[in-house]
Amino acid sequence: MSRIFWDSNLFIYFFEGNDARSAATKKLRRNMLDRGDQLFTSTLTVGEILVKPTANGDQTRCLLYEDVLGRTAVILPFDLKTARRYAVIRSTTRIKGPDAVQLACASEAGVDLFITNDDHLKGKHVDGIQFIVPLDRVPI
Repeated sequence: MSRIFWDSNLFIYFFEGNDARSAATKKLRRNMLDRGDQLFTSTLTVGEILVKPTANGDQTRCLLYEDVLGRTAVILPFDLKTARRYAVIRSTTRIKGPDAVQLACASEAGVDLFITNDDHLKGKHVDGIQFIVPLDRVPI
């Protein structure tokens, strides 16, 4: 069993996509369930995935997304301890704020795998995260 963090973009592909990236996230989730892996994300992800349905006035979809995330993922907070880790990431790298929030949350939780599709995060090293990989290179 691994602790796997999904960056916001993976949930957007999963919920709203109908292309190869969407299919890849659905396959990844099935593999994770088969293996007994634990899914992690952050409160920032929740906000990010609610942007489009909120802009469209689709409260039903917002509630659905919140419900699904609440039942299937551990939603990590951006609390004081995580804020300190964020400060270290921002002060020692060129990683932008929102990405640093995600990485700080994942790092604080000690995840095994951080999956993203943000090219500039591929291969970065952050204490507390074993591997940061793009969706198309997930080893499971």
